[in-house]
Amino acid sequence: MFAQNYTVKGKISDFHNKISIPNAEVLLGKNTTRTNDKGEFVFNQIPKGTYVLKVSKSDFDEFTESVSVDKDLFLSINLELHSKEIETVSLHANHKSSGSMVVKTLEKVEIEKNSTSNLGNLLSSISGVSALKTGNNIAKPIIHGLYGSRIAIINNGVKLAEQEWGVEHAPNVDVSNFEHIDVIKGASALKYSGDAVGGVVDLKPEILPKKDTIKGNANIYGISNGKGLGVDLNIVKSWKNGWAVKTGGKIEKLGDQNTPDYNLMNTGMDFSSFNFTLQKNEFKKGISFDYFLTNQNIGIYRGSHIGNLEDFYNAINSQVPIYTGDFSYQIDNPRQEIEHHIMKISTYKRYEKLGKISATYSFQFNHRKEYDIRRGELKALPSLDLELLTHQLNVENLIERAHWTLESGVAGSFQNNYSDPATKARRLIPNYDKYSGGIFSVFKYKLNHHWNAEAGARFDYNYYDVTKWYDKSDWEKLYANLYPQFYVRTNANRVLTRPKLDYQNLSLNAGVEYISTSRDFIVKMNYAKASRTPNIAELFSDGLHHSAAIIEVGNLSMKNEVSHQFNLVIDSKIHFLEGLQLSFNPYVSFNKNFINQIPTGVQNTIRGVFPVWTYQQIDALMYGADLDVILHFSPEFSYKGRASYVYGQDNTNNEPLILMMPSNFSNALHFTKEKWNGFYFNLENQIFSYQNRFPIHNAEITLYENGQDVTKTVDLSTPPKAYSLWNVQIGFNITKNLSTGLIVNNALNENYRDYLNRMRFFAADLGRNFILNFRYKF
Repeated sequence: MFAQNYTVKGKISDFHNKISIPNAEVLLGKNTTRTNDKGEFVFNQIPKGTYVLKVSKSDFDEFTESVSVDKDLFLSINLELHSKEIETVSLHANHKSSGSMVVKTLEKVEIEKNSTSNLGNLLSSISGVSALKTGNNIAKPIIHGLYGSRIAIINNGVKLAEQEWGVEHAPNVDVSNFEHIDVIKGASALKYSGDAVGGVVDLKPEILPKKDTIKGNANIYGISNGKGLGVDLNIVKSWKNGWAVKTGGKIEKLGDQNTPDYNLMNTGMDFSSFNFTLQKNEFKKGISFDYFLTNQNIGIYRGSHIGNLEDFYNAINSQVPIYTGDFSYQIDNPRQEIEHHIMKISTYKRYEKLGKISATYSFQFNHRKEYDIRRGELKALPSLDLELLTHQLNVENLIERAHWTLESGVAGSFQNNYSDPATKARRLIPNYDKYSGGIFSVFKYKLNHHWNAEAGARFDYNYYDVTKWYDKSDWEKLYANLYPQFYVRTNANRVLTRPKLDYQNLSLNAGVEYISTSRDFIVKMNYAKASRTPNIAELFSDGLHHSAAIIEVGNLSMKNEVSHQFNLVIDSKIHFLEGLQLSFNPYVSFNKNFINQIPTGVQNTIRGVFPVWTYQQIDALMYGADLDVILHFSPEFSYKGRASYVYGQDNTNNEPLILMMPSNFSNALHFTKEKWNGFYFNLENQIFSYQNRFPIHNAEITLYENGQDVTKTVDLSTPPKAYSLWNVQIGFNITKNLSTGLIVNNALNENYRDYLNRMRFFAADLGRNFILNFRYKF
């Protein structure tokens, strides 16, 4: 009798996306073959028995399994990427799957060179991105003219909740903790937030290696303008089995800063941060615990808080401010203290058919204190004391196949805000609870080798439960007839109310992407409809915002803000010299019920004289374009240029939108020589045009001069003149592990005022600044 032989067939696929793997080596006992273009293999005439089956392919982990052959077999085998390759896929996942989204990235090299910058100033090196400032230490990112609650900032998968409604509430992050930063322009990133009408800033920490190693870096730096000193340290220990632990932190001390002509009194800053991560990650499953802490004590320029109308008028119109003083490290009132905690636990598991399912729970605690110019025992009390607790839960599912992906998720959050009455000052923001829930789904399809398409939808529900005191006269004038159901009781000249508001938002996204065969020409077209719920300040702010040095007035009747946006991106690589890269991004946005804050007067209070800024809703049109150019003259020498323009129009009042970024240009020459110990030299010129489109919202005040009342106009509208700045960067490796770098900002010591700096009314911007750092990697 003859032994019976069998046929063993199979198919090899990528576990990640189910794409067939060609040319993989397959061993069955002593028999060897390779997969064809479809990932298929076959062994004929295999005798009955038990064999060791091995499959190997570069970039994938070897697959080994014992196979019993007693009949014809068909085997489906999924290979997993090497751990190193997994890290690469994870690190650049957004770039690989961004589809029609407009994504710009700051890589680790640029972050390390500029790690002394805050997030707002750092992101200003991206076209279309600027910063809304309150002095230099407080900067909020602006994307295509939009900021605040319209920009979602994601810290390692957690959306920051930090009283972001305030114009002088800077993001509580330490940029040195991140591997790269993605800026998604526009409202197309539905998975992150329905409120992100302007875009998303996605902060990505390092993907920890799956190997036995210990590594880290220490950086010490000095800052001339402010005579500052700082140090940051990060250390990682990882194991081959997927366990890893990371910790680090930063401490920085900065004194009074200065313009080219005078000292800026009370502009120092104390900053500290700490981070810790413990994780166990494999390709198929993983779990991670993360903790982040930032502490800031930031001085607010003393000259922004003025005691009477005459001094206020003089401060606005004087080239030299009233308060300069001598240099000091002391941070006095006005100032703000911010403490922010993030605790997060996340887990994921990959299933062969269901895809990757991930879940993240996070808790945030934000404690903000703002101190005003007060006398006696009140000096030690904050004028604003807010505690915000936020719980977030997200569950997401990602299914990837050869020609399509489907990403879906649900999110829920609860916030509790407590405004401490012990401040003995009117509460700017009331106590409230906020409940939010959202669901989204984004489908991407590969039409052919050149065309990709995507479509997505998101629904969000938000509910406010607010406890708010109004002045009796304001309540009766503005809201008593509209919202009688919110009335609770009257106490003297104050009315207690309990507003309960709910908002429902539907956001949509659709886009296509064209990629040429050579990938030298890429076109992206995207439409997004986004709907945003008014934030708590837009609805309820009522009084003096001390560290912003303004009086803010909200409106309980605010409706959902709705935006229709169109984005086009054209990326091209041209074979000229050593390579020319062009990127052009025009966009247009039609906005209904756009929430706009404008100055509406000046008010003399017992705390001093302050401009009044009022929230209003309008219909607005915004459009603009970003241009990026990179030309390589040689492998070592290149030119990088960028330009941005944004147009904003208030269609309701037929006037320009306020605080629109002026047209700006950057031209830079870069020289690098690796053979010269990694030497690099960058010379940049930045040009900021005069913003000739601005609304007129000046204030009239009455002063007593020469025995009679005189009416004066306080110019709160006219932008400052255009200016040009020169910046220099130079650096090299001292040893294999030790490097140094020098930055000179405003090298020619230009005297200028930034239209997007709220302190421009009272003082000029920073003068020349030298930043020297030494970084040791191990």
